[in-house]
Amino acid sequence: MKNIFVIGGGIVGLCTAYFLHKEGCKVTVIDKSSITDGASFVNAGYISPSHIISLASPGMLKLGLQSMFKKDAPFYMKARWDVSFFNWAYQFYKSATYEKVRKAIPVIKDISLLSMDLYNEIMKSEDLGTFYWKKDGLLLLYKTQKAADKEFKTVKIALKEGLEVTNLSREQLLELEPHVHDDVKGGFWYKCDAHSTPNEFMKKMYNFLESSGVTFLCNEKVVDLQVENSKITKVITERSAFEVDELVIAAGSWTGILSKKLNLNIPVQAGKGYSINTYRDVGINYPAVLMESKVAVTPMKGFTRFAGTMEFSGNNNIIRPERVRAIAKAAGSYYVGLELNENELKEAKCGLRPVSPDGLPFIGRPPQLQNLVVAAGHAMMGWSMGPATGKLVCEIIHSKKPSMPIEPFSITRFGKSQ
Repeated sequence: MKNIFVIGGGIVGLCTAYFLHKEGCKVTVIDKSSITDGASFVNAGYISPSHIISLASPGMLKLGLQSMFKKDAPFYMKARWDVSFFNWAYQFYKSATYEKVRKAIPVIKDISLLSMDLYNEIMKSEDLGTFYWKKDGLLLLYKTQKAADKEFKTVKIALKEGLEVTNLSREQLLELEPHVHDDVKGGFWYKCDAHSTPNEFMKKMYNFLESSGVTFLCNEKVVDLQVENSKITKVITERSAFEVDELVIAAGSWTGILSKKLNLNIPVQAGKGYSINTYRDVGINYPAVLMESKVAVTPMKGFTRFAGTMEFSGNNNIIRPERVRAIAKAAGSYYVGLELNENELKEAKCGLRPVSPDGLPFIGRPPQLQNLVVAAGHAMMGWSMGPATGKLVCEIIHSKKPSMPIEPFSITRFGKSQ
């Protein structure tokens, strides 16, 4: 029985542990937190094959630079001296080409659809019991023709890729969401998408794994990794040292820091997102993206979540009130009578998404280490890609044919070492 350690207890780490456990492995998950918060708990809960355009698209870096002094902008880069961030930004700039975006489209679609199937498999297995899961699709609401025209380009690509999407007039939209404001002109309905309640799923997955024999070492920080003869032999934490047969690094935004200990180049930057929950009935029926404001809205189990922003300010959990208020203001401008109160704003949470320079995750083995798999860099798509990533990692470790080609996720695509 292989003794496998997984560093990271987010959606990718837990899904990796799940599939490895199913294969009969002895699995230990290490996380520097209590596995009760972070990006995997506060995200919008989308399983969205519709999100086929990579974050690293032409014009995004320019948008980030322009927003440096606008702290409530949806895409915000905090001015700071950070060499690793400069290097990452340069790679982001080089990746943001129409050709690279085009090549990434089927890859993003396929891994998201694979995850969709795996979420369904997990549900049918009843390992986690029942959990909130709805395939109601995703609405993209627009106020301006400019936003509509821009999204229509993606719609045409999505249709060509075989995804189901409908163009909604205002009248058709009102049949689904009667409470949208008068200035919301229409929307696009990506019927291929689904949504869930992240904190519920994460808790049930954790409980299942723990009760099934997976070991959790929470609030334990990894400080070093011992290598002998091209193999990682020990994981060293602040408290102890553990021998390993295989190691998976699924540490989210901290993956780049850990990888440096192994002389690997895994360029990942933290993209902070925020979310606000309201437990009041606000009359929202469908998950939606408010296009001009880049805010996500999701009806979840017992509450509605408003999430958004992409903030590059380093690995920190500082909540900036102006960004929280921007999300609340945007939500109120799309739905009649919606006003998030001060108590709800004070309870806002944040999470750090691990963002790669080209918008694709890193999934695979480095050539110089025989028993390591890296699984990180999913940006805003971690929830969509989590189960598929866990499945692929399990297949890599057991030398099985991957469920989909993994070459686009190569961990050496930005160079082999620092």
